[in-house]
Amino acid sequence: MLDKIIYIAKEAGEVLRSGFGKNFLIEYKTNVANLVTEYDKKSELKIIEFVNKEFPTHSILAEESGRHDSSSEYLWVIDPLDGTTNFAHGLPIFSVSIGVQKNGEMICGVVYDVMRDAMYSAEKGSGAFCNGRKLNVSTNDDLQKSVLVTGFPYNVHENPDNAYERFAAFLRVARAVRRLGSAAIDMCYVAEGVFDGFWEVSLNPWDMAAGKLLIEEAGGIVTDFSGKPMSIFDKQILASNGKVHESMVNVLRIE
Repeated sequence: MLDKIIYIAKEAGEVLRSGFGKNFLIEYKTNVANLVTEYDKKSELKIIEFVNKEFPTHSILAEESGRHDSSSEYLWVIDPLDGTTNFAHGLPIFSVSIGVQKNGEMICGVVYDVMRDAMYSAEKGSGAFCNGRKLNVSTNDDLQKSVLVTGFPYNVHENPDNAYERFAAFLRVARAVRRLGSAAIDMCYVAEGVFDGFWEVSLNPWDMAAGKLLIEEAGGIVTDFSGKPMSIFDKQILASNGKVHESMVNVLRIE
């Protein structure tokens, strides 16, 4: 199954690459910050058609078309273009993210960083890899020496879950904080040891399904802001190398 997920993620990535930098249709979902392009839809259609052909009994949860239900124990969680704003503005940081659950447990995860041609993949219990190279989280245990990454929800102007205050708190204590615009790529970089930690609010299941498994298989930890276990259907995510996790939880304790 993992090989097939890798295959279709790359095929969907080719769809995105073919449209990058060209003129295309842009629509808006909840507000002007929440974009969707014709290439989001083309990529998603390609993945869904593949799943329906190769695994016709499997259920699907996709960003643009929602839930495609069946009675299957398998659920494909699909983000056909994570980083749509970047894509629409010609910034080459975007990805295809596909996670597969079996009976509610993530068993496979793939994130394709399209413009870097970097294929991140993980299978439950078998480690995490990028283009065949095994991944490990960083070994840094000092938050003051950490480089962190985050993102903001589309309604950030409403300051959900004290997003402003938490961002400012990490700016004060970490070496640096980055904002790339693709949560899936953010999480891959945590798995790869580039970043020591990641946090965000109001993500959707398709944003973090594959990334969560990648980080855990690379030796990291993924929880909610309080340090408790979380699922991809929760609205808080804190991921780290494990060594700075408690320190990050302490910073996030803002009422």
